[in-house]
Amino acid sequence: MEPLRRAALETMMPVWILLNTVSGMKAVDDAMEELATEKEAEESHRQDSVNLLTFILLLTLTILTIWLFKHRRVRFLHETGLAMIYGLLVGVILRYGIPATSYHNQTPPSCSLKEGPTTTLLLNVSGKFFEYTLKGEINLKEIHNVEQNDMLRKVTFDPEVFFNILLPPIIFHAGYSLKKRHFFRNLGSIITYAFLGTAISCFVIGNLMYGVVKLMQVVGQLTDKFYYTDCLFFGAIISATDPVTVLAIFNELHADGDLYALLFGESVMNDAVAIVLSSSIVAYQPSGANTHMFDASAFFKSVGVFLGIFSGSFVMGAATGVVTFTKLHCFPLLETALFFLMSWSTFLLAEACGFTGVVAVLFCGITQAHYTYNNLSEESTKRTKQLFEVLHFLAENFIFSYMGLALFTFQNHIFSPIFIIGAFLSIFIGRAFNIYPLSFLLNLGRRHKIKGNFQHMMMFAGLRGAMAFALAIRDTATYARQMMFTTTLLIVFFTVWVFGGGTTPMLSWLHISKTKQESAWLFRLWYTFDHNYLKPILTHSGPPLTSTLPSYCGPLASCLTSPQAYEVSVHMLKIQCAHTKHTVTLLHDWFSLCSYPEPGASGRCSVNTEGSLSGEL
Repeated sequence: MEPLRRAALETMMPVWILLNTVSGMKAVDDAMEELATEKEAEESHRQDSVNLLTFILLLTLTILTIWLFKHRRVRFLHETGLAMIYGLLVGVILRYGIPATSYHNQTPPSCSLKEGPTTTLLLNVSGKFFEYTLKGEINLKEIHNVEQNDMLRKVTFDPEVFFNILLPPIIFHAGYSLKKRHFFRNLGSIITYAFLGTAISCFVIGNLMYGVVKLMQVVGQLTDKFYYTDCLFFGAIISATDPVTVLAIFNELHADGDLYALLFGESVMNDAVAIVLSSSIVAYQPSGANTHMFDASAFFKSVGVFLGIFSGSFVMGAATGVVTFTKLHCFPLLETALFFLMSWSTFLLAEACGFTGVVAVLFCGITQAHYTYNNLSEESTKRTKQLFEVLHFLAENFIFSYMGLALFTFQNHIFSPIFIIGAFLSIFIGRAFNIYPLSFLLNLGRRHKIKGNFQHMMMFAGLRGAMAFALAIRDTATYARQMMFTTTLLIVFFTVWVFGGGTTPMLSWLHISKTKQESAWLFRLWYTFDHNYLKPILTHSGPPLTSTLPSYCGPLASCLTSPQAYEVSVHMLKIQCAHTKHTVTLLHDWFSLCSYPEPGASGRCSVNTEGSLSGEL
């Protein structure tokens, strides 16, 4: 038995040695693979930190340059134009000046799929399953430069970041800082320009661009599909105006308040209309084989979608804005935090319900500025204004910096000279069809006419900005959308730099100065109703309802009026009485110090008396 056992051991020994060697090599391979994975994760984290630091430095440089420009009284270039220039410079450096660091496998696995790209892909590599997610399409010319593509892709943000994080503070600040008196005085004209004017601009630009697309087909410059609905979609997104540069100069020069309100109100409302209009065009789906041709039923369905989304978003934003919780006034930090979260949640709630968050957060800001603001403590009112002002400033300049960066980091640009030139001509023609005919119709019913120089300034101030860019970058999957995105970027650059820089000379050339007009009758009627009835119900300000409602509504008025409203009313009455008493005392002192003249004498105070009185006053 012993010889047999020894022979068996001698026979199995090489097998055991081989197995131990294989297992040891496998353990070494696993350890090397783990080290490579950890190194790649560490390198990716470092790259993300560098990218975020780049944007922080861009914003810092923009702020310092703004400070310098304000000291030098420079008005030919706005802060957003500066941010775009700095973004362009950084984009050039990232694209052409920094070599890509290679930490990827030089021969990545590839496979062919007959169907369209899937969002998630599972690969079996040596018995292990790995999950891969879709990052985007790679340009055929750069398919062998994977590291460079990955580096540029890392500085390209997810479009949802713009919509869910950067846009809400910009839109909310527009509503929260609204100059309500001028806005509501011109509300009818603003709504006309925003709704009817944006629709006119959209269809004029869309039809003109469809002609440009047909021309591109004739000359052989169109290499892929470009439908009529794509042209209308481009008309919708490029109709979103953003005259931030013009309005900033208006504010510094104290230009006409009503012209400021018309431009600002049209811009704010027009952004909301443009995003809902673009969603309605995407929802336009005719039945049958001709899915991109005109169909009456599909058209009216899109109109219904537009009205439903806009009205639903409006109601949701206004309802959230009037929801108040006034028991936190002793804790300003908690009050400000709750106010901030309620405002931001309005946007997300509307998006989650299938509405448009931009419309909801806009009207939430307007209603909160009008009602909720009066319920905040004095410290919270200052905090909320400063908080949203800072968020608006940073978000807006971040977007414009990213625009400059995207011109060089976006990997699927399609530059078509015919399409770009046609787009520039179309937006000017569309703006003219918007402003001049509607101004003529509005002047038929306005007491204070929209003068010709105002109309020329509104035509000139049709800049494109953050909203047009955000709508264009949200979908760049197709050939048509990529061409739209590239063209939108160029239009934003041109209008911000050229039209924004020419605002001050244009104001002088058109002789637009600061003027003051009377309130419109509709505004006076709304102001009276709001001051006497709505504010006492929704806030602690305004007169108590017991003093404005009829006597037979006494129980209802007492129920709807908060105790704080009575306190505020009594406090204001005491201040008014004290002011009146002080005025009477001054008049009494004046007459007591004056010598009453004899018949035929002049009724003047003596020189010494006047001097002592002026010193007291």
